Amino acid sequence: MKRDITQIIRMQRTFYETGVTKQYRFRMKALERLEHALEVYEEELKQALKEDLNKSPSESYMAEIGLTKSELSYVKKHLHKWSTPRKVPTPMAQLPGESFIIPESYGVALIMAPWNYPVLLCLEPLIGAVAAGNCVVLKPSAYAPATSAILKRMLKDIYPEKFVAVVEGGREENVMLLEQRFDYIFFTGGVSVGRMVLEKAAKHLTPVTLELGGKSPCVVDKTANIEIAARRIAFGKIMNAGQTCVAPDYLLVHKDIKEELVGCICNELVQMLGENPLENSDYPKIINQKHFERLLHLIEGEKVVTGGHFKAETRQIVPTVLDEVSLDSPIMQEEIFGPILPVLTFQAKEEIQEIISSFEKPLAFYLFTEDKEMEEWALRTFSFGGGCINDTIMHLASSYLSFGGVGYSGMGGYHGKESFETFSHRKSVLKRGHHPDVTLRYHPYTAAKDKIVRLFLK
Repeated sequence: MKRDITQIIRMQRTFYETGVTKQYRFRMKALERLEHALEVYEEELKQALKEDLNKSPSESYMAEIGLTKSELSYVKKHLHKWSTPRKVPTPMAQLPGESFIIPESYGVALIMAPWNYPVLLCLEPLIGAVAAGNCVVLKPSAYAPATSAILKRMLKDIYPEKFVAVVEGGREENVMLLEQRFDYIFFTGGVSVGRMVLEKAAKHLTPVTLELGGKSPCVVDKTANIEIAARRIAFGKIMNAGQTCVAPDYLLVHKDIKEELVGCICNELVQMLGENPLENSDYPKIINQKHFERLLHLIEGEKVVTGGHFKAETRQIVPTVLDEVSLDSPIMQEEIFGPILPVLTFQAKEEIQEIISSFEKPLAFYLFTEDKEMEEWALRTFSFGGGCINDTIMHLASSYLSFGGVGYSGMGGYHGKESFETFSHRKSVLKRGHHPDVTLRYHPYTAAKDKIVRLFLK
């Protein structure tokens, strides 16, 4: 396998050096082929997502295939403008001349994708890498084998391996890939593996984007529309059975409205999934036994308001709301990544700040409020990757908004133009004329020259 990986990378470097992938027409046709392939393979991808995660066809389209198509359409529409050299002002001291910036692909990029959204989080970074003119080695997650297999077959049908290659496998293949020299690495996953990616990339000084996670808070103050907040919080928590990096990790609600809000959330869960979600054919499952058991352990010893039961044969856990949770509880010590919602309360802003600041900077932040001052205070006070006011999750569905983390929740971003720029180096060029050739910068230096230089450089 190591020989195969090395051979793929060598083959891609050779192809990249021909300059073909940098041509606008080539990139546009590559995106069009992917767009067509998504139409052809849509049903197979839905079936694979059902097998790997028990996602319904509706959720598979809404949260994966449809979002990928939307991103493709947006990138195609703007690619010509983004890829055109951009003129910028030239300082007076450098006249006559002109300055411009050329977007330039990095070369051979590695994209390492996770299992929770195995279509979306493979293909959205791929769109950016191809649009920018790179060759790509794509590594899907071994935890979603059915989807990985379909993606490999689909991409092999439309792209030669010298341009886009899919490498399947688990930890061993990940390690072998990271031993290679790439020109860019894009990783989506957990903090521990992200740290390893960064360490391996440092060996070759390879630039990296890390899309990680963390404990994303959901704050609800007493001015919020409780009915809307409950519905949107429930939606954000149960999508993909909570296995979403930007799912609301814990609820921080004003003490005066806690009972009402929690009651509404419980009602919304019944409205969405029925009285027994374990009998709902559209309710996703936990990806594997290890994560299933981890989540059950996090519920142990906590006060369960609703849920708490499960079906071991299918690895499904009923959406669970926990009350009176302590910051010292095991469930508050790690990202939950499952359909469990701990509830904490506050009375003053200072308590919100104290609780949220006790964790690393989150990937997402959600605030439900009708108080403009509260909104401005929260946005000014907290650092986070991205988020919503009066909603959850939906910010990641926009090609106009960059998606990415900060601190332990990641570095770098993508979506829309940001995807193109992530996989592009901006090459700066100053083109000078010959005359006049002002002698101020040349030796010998004199007091008179110094005075003139100070007029320009201040």
